[in-house]
Amino acid sequence: MASKKKDSFSERRHYIRLDTVIPVQFMLVDVNTKQNVTDWMQGFTNNISNGGLCLRVNNLKEEVLHLIRQKKVDFLLELDVPFSYKQAEAACSLAWVEDVEGEGKKKLIGLCYEKIAPALNRRIIFYARARRLFLPIIVSIIIILGLGLGLNTYYNYRLVQGNKALIQELVNILQESNIAKQKIRKINKEREDLQFKIQALEVRIRTIDEEKLNLKEKVEQQEQRAIRKTGELNQLVDKLGKEKANLQEQLIPFQQKENKVTEDLLRLEQKRVTLEKANLDKMYRWLTIHQNYRTGLVMSFEGDTDIANWGFIYDQALVIQAYAYFSDFERVTKILDFFVKKAKRSEGLFLNAYYVNDGTPAEYIVRSGPNIWLGISIIQYTNKSKDTRYLGLAEEIARRIIQIQEQDSEGGIRGGPGVDWYSTEHNLDAYAFFNMLYKITGKPEYGQAGERVLKWLLLHTYDKADLPILRGKGDSTIATDTYAWSIAAIGPQKLESLGMDPERIMDFAEQNCAVEVNFTRPQGQYIKIRGFDFAPQKHVARGGVVSSEWTAQMVLSFKIMSDYYHKKGMEAKAKVYDAKAYNYLLELCNMIISSPSPSGQGEGCLPYASSDAVDTGHGWMTPKGKYTGSVAGTTYTIFAYSNYNPLALKE
Repeated sequence: MASKKKDSFSERRHYIRLDTVIPVQFMLVDVNTKQNVTDWMQGFTNNISNGGLCLRVNNLKEEVLHLIRQKKVDFLLELDVPFSYKQAEAACSLAWVEDVEGEGKKKLIGLCYEKIAPALNRRIIFYARARRLFLPIIVSIIIILGLGLGLNTYYNYRLVQGNKALIQELVNILQESNIAKQKIRKINKEREDLQFKIQALEVRIRTIDEEKLNLKEKVEQQEQRAIRKTGELNQLVDKLGKEKANLQEQLIPFQQKENKVTEDLLRLEQKRVTLEKANLDKMYRWLTIHQNYRTGLVMSFEGDTDIANWGFIYDQALVIQAYAYFSDFERVTKILDFFVKKAKRSEGLFLNAYYVNDGTPAEYIVRSGPNIWLGISIIQYTNKSKDTRYLGLAEEIARRIIQIQEQDSEGGIRGGPGVDWYSTEHNLDAYAFFNMLYKITGKPEYGQAGERVLKWLLLHTYDKADLPILRGKGDSTIATDTYAWSIAAIGPQKLESLGMDPERIMDFAEQNCAVEVNFTRPQGQYIKIRGFDFAPQKHVARGGVVSSEWTAQMVLSFKIMSDYYHKKGMEAKAKVYDAKAYNYLLELCNMIISSPSPSGQGEGCLPYASSDAVDTGHGWMTPKGKYTGSVAGTTYTIFAYSNYNPLALKE
């Protein structure tokens, strides 16, 4: 018996133990005659080797067990091996039999293969080994994935922290720069006061010298008195001269202090330019990482759950131009391919918004303006890349807009199919669109359509002496973007030729729509920023709100005005507008925030406005979420920084 146990142990130590069981049908046959002794019976195995297996059987009859123990029978087996299209068959002889300890009639039977197809045996062994290694492999994969996730999380954390630090450093530099400028203004004031006193003393000295000259003429008549008076005056001159010298000495430290502050300001300015460029690169990076790889669309707002995953076509048009400006043409074609092949339309025009992840409609509204902007973006891409594949789509949009125009005897373009209102903004867009398309294609119908739009604008929006630009036909509401886009779309030179005053347009917008508000940065820092509201503050109860997009539009228009007066040789006016563009662009830099989402990796972006969920005064609310990143605000700030006019082709 001891020898038997030893043999059974020697046999079983080569088994591969499974964490599951394989069903086994077996039949006993006579060792000599090979005739069936029993019917098919059921067992199972979870121990397999190259030479055999361990069969486990429940409730085996005594007479059958007796035959087995006497080794008067062999075994025919049929194994249901997983992932095998047919049962595995084998002929086996008995090696050993044992009771299952503590489980009554359950038996373990060691069998040696006498006959089995080698390929079938290899398949069984492969399955057994695979099952045995399955759990360790899965655990290893989970550990590796966990380590990868942890490293990725750590990397993203470091990246986000670094990006936040870069943005905060720019804000700090801007604040230090403002403080330095205030110091210089104070020093200049004190210096001017001293210089005024010196000038007053010089005037008194000159007056006294004149009196001395007059006295010399009267010396013969009043010699004694003149001598005495002259002595007094000489003493007074000496005294005043000493006071002047003293004041000049006092002026020297102020000049030295001014030089020091000026040097500090120059250093801060150099650092600001470097940080500004770095943050501009990160803002563009924010636009690229939010492009969906399946549809090509870019999410319009990051942070507002109500419109999460929405891509407005106006924002797609802006981001197309940003990609094209940086020669990122592959990203452009992904977006345009969506509009050519997948985007649902209504009456031949595109809907206002689509879901970014699958391209299905998100807002079933059709408006002229966003479609016109999509056409403008195609023309800008075509002009930059020389790729004409999508020009047909731009012309298709133009034909649909012209159909709307033909419904108005005065050549105006309504807000969209089936609506009665007219928007100055949409018609400014259309004027720029038709002119750009005419330049690209040379087709006269587009130039004619643009002229009809311009006549409508002159007739209905530039027709009041007290209000330079109306928001729409019969609508005297002030909208900041119509002022900025008048300069960008028509241009100051064309406006002057039409009898309009571009300077008055810009002055009116600044006097009525510029505001200064408190802005809370994500770290809790309170700063004052100056920019442009959607509408005059006095017309809305909410108080002032700075729009990042519309402020950037005004910055761009200030730059256009500066370039215009520079070309005319009017350098003083050019410098005034250049200074305004510079200052308002600095204010926009104070609004740069780190991306609020994990996918954004802390890259720089701008919120849509300085306050969330407030009325713009034009029929929509600003997005929810204090730090909701905006494609429009971010993209237009890049345009303003780069002096890129999206409403005109670069000469």
